[in-house]
Amino acid sequence: MMKFFTKEVKIALTTIAGIVVLFYGLQFLKGLSIFSSDEAYYVAFDDVSGLSPSSPVYANGYKVGVVRDIVYDYHPQGKIVAVVNLDKQMRLPRGSHAEIASDLLGNIKVNLILSDDPINMVAKGDTIPGGTQSGVMSKVGDMLPAIEAIVPKLDSIMSNLNQLLADPALRNILHHVEGMTGNLESTSRDLKSLSASLNRDVPGLLNKADGVLDNTQQLTANLSAVDIAAMVAKVNQTLANVEQMTNKLNSNEGTLGLLMRDATLYERLNATVADADSLLIDLKAHPKRYVHFSVFGKKDK
Repeated sequence: MMKFFTKEVKIALTTIAGIVVLFYGLQFLKGLSIFSSDEAYYVAFDDVSGLSPSSPVYANGYKVGVVRDIVYDYHPQGKIVAVVNLDKQMRLPRGSHAEIASDLLGNIKVNLILSDDPINMVAKGDTIPGGTQSGVMSKVGDMLPAIEAIVPKLDSIMSNLNQLLADPALRNILHHVEGMTGNLESTSRDLKSLSASLNRDVPGLLNKADGVLDNTQQLTANLSAVDIAAMVAKVNQTLANVEQMTNKLNSNEGTLGLLMRDATLYERLNATVADADSLLIDLKAHPKRYVHFSVFGKKDK
C-alpha cells in the first residue's frame, strides 16, 4: 500500500485536486452555483450586445440566477440563445420574457419580465423570448441629434459671453457695484446706529408722551368742568348791552347821541375852539393887555 503512494502518485493527485479546485473556483467567480441544483432555461435574443456568461439575472430587482452560456443558433432564423440557470424555487409564468438592460456604468444584466398567469408555468428547459430594454443609455442615444444641434448655439453663446466679459463697460459696472456695496455697508452701519439710538431714546419719548397725554386728559377734565351754558349766557348779555348802547348812540337821546347827530352843536363847538385859539394867540402877542404886574405896586397908565 505504501508503495502505491509514491512520489509520482502524490504529485498526480495534487495536480488533479488543484484542477478541480480551479474549475469550481472559476465557476464560483462567474456567479454560477457549484453545489446547488439550479434549473436551466433558454432565452432567445436577436442581439446580445454586451451580454456575457456570468451576467446576473434579476426578477423584480432581485437576483434569481446567472447566465451560464451563450450559443448561436445556426437555424435560418439566426437567433442567439442564452442559457440561464435559475434558482430551483423560481417559477416562470407562461408569457414571461427577458430583457437585456445596462446602467450608466455599463454593467449588463438580464431582467425577467414576469406575466400575470398564476397557473401555467414555463417548463424547465423551455425557451422564452428576449429583447433589449430601452433604458437610460438608449434614451441618451436618442438625445444625441438634439444635443448636436444645440452645440453650435452653445458655441455662439460662449463667444458672445466672452465678448461681454471683455467689454470695459462691464468692468466699470462691476467697479460701481463695489462702490454701491461699500455705500450699502455704510448705510447698514448707520441704520444699526439709528436703531440703537431709537432703542435708547424711545422709552424716554414714550414717558414724555405719557405726560403729555396726562396733561391733555387734565385739560379735557377742566374744560368739561367749565359751565359753558353760563358763559354763553354772559356773552349774550354783553352783546345785548353793546347793541343797546349802539342804538342809543344812533338815536337823538342822550348827550353822546346829540353830539354825534346835531350838526349845529358841532359848528358851535368848532367856532368856540376857533375863538379860544385866537385868544391864546393874542395873549401870547400882548400879554400886558391881560396881566398887570408891578414890583412896587404901581399901576400902569
